[in-house]
Amino acid sequence: MTTRVLLVDDDPAIREALGQTLEFAGLEPVLAGSFVAAKDWLTQDFDGVVVTDIRMPGRDGFYLLDHAHAVDPDLPVILLTGEGDIPMAVKAMSKGAYDFLEKPCGPKPFLAVITRAAKARALVLENRRLARVVEKGDAAERMLFGNSALVRELRARLRQIARAGTDALITGERGSGTSKVAEVIHLLSETATRPFVKQAAGLLDLAGLDSVIQAAEGGTLYLDEVSRLPVDVQVALLAKIEEGLNLRLLAGATKDLEEDVAAGRFHEDLFYHFEVMSVRIPPLRERSEDIPVLFHHYVAQACEQANLPQPEIGAQVIAGLMAQDWPGNARALMNAAMRFAMGLGDEVEDKGRGLAEQMAQVERSLLIAALQRHDGRAGDTAQDLQLPRKTFYDKLARHGLRAEDFRPA
Repeated sequence: MTTRVLLVDDDPAIREALGQTLEFAGLEPVLAGSFVAAKDWLTQDFDGVVVTDIRMPGRDGFYLLDHAHAVDPDLPVILLTGEGDIPMAVKAMSKGAYDFLEKPCGPKPFLAVITRAAKARALVLENRRLARVVEKGDAAERMLFGNSALVRELRARLRQIARAGTDALITGERGSGTSKVAEVIHLLSETATRPFVKQAAGLLDLAGLDSVIQAAEGGTLYLDEVSRLPVDVQVALLAKIEEGLNLRLLAGATKDLEEDVAAGRFHEDLFYHFEVMSVRIPPLRERSEDIPVLFHHYVAQACEQANLPQPEIGAQVIAGLMAQDWPGNARALMNAAMRFAMGLGDEVEDKGRGLAEQMAQVERSLLIAALQRHDGRAGDTAQDLQLPRKTFYDKLARHGLRAEDFRPA
């Protein structure tokens, strides 16, 4: 259910009294004394309902009703009047008002109508969101490229975290895109229209913490490299979490936080708070089959931004890319794509080796990635790669690999 209520009444006393009633009920009143003060809130994405007095100087409640429905016919507008006028009530309902209340209105009937309208509004917005997902794909599909099983699992995990609405820890090697994953979680959430604030944790002090929390109110605060959060800020953040925050906290880390906990550099309780819900971004070396998709995307993006013709990306280029480990992950691959788009740097082609040698290295990297995914279980790995058992073992022998070397210690 949405909680925001745009309350429009030119009488300050009535406006404040009804606003307090809404606050006591846990709702979020937005108070306005006229149509002019209220109109900027009236958008198709307004996540709430409208309550307006009919009789106001200048543009009255009927004008506001017509304007609101011109913007969004599904926006619930509840009209208030002190006249007790039945013909006016009939006119209000015929013009599409959600409901009609007579002033003075007691808290119970007032809140009952607001609650029904808020539930109806929430349903409309959710249906629209789902329709957009069907039409365009959700943020996970639009922003996380690749077709590997690991990427599909990552997308599913992010949707799960977004639905849960809880704080979470995002881990991944440098260049793997922890901040992008945080943004995806935010965009998949019910609070996607609220603020998304990204903050380098190491630059925060106590005053800065208060500032970013205020800026992210109702939305998402992402703390990048949370291990660098100063100790006093860690303590203050933990206290605010325990008091309750009206936002979602996401923490990103490119190193093992447990080591910092053991060394006393990171607060144990804060670590366990984030670690309850966590996601790991797989590095490129574990999903090398995604490299061609990512590289094509990055090259197209670079050419569009620089207004350059898109160069041909041949098989030898792709083979050279897939033969590398990419310790800098997606960020390094993006840099290589930018250089390639501008005709700079030949390292992606790896001209020192022939195509056959490069393809052999690609095959070896795919075998290693599959063995890692299945913890060295030969049968599962062969099935994943869709290889007959004998062919699979022949390839392992050709590349000097042993399945047992990939089993957990």
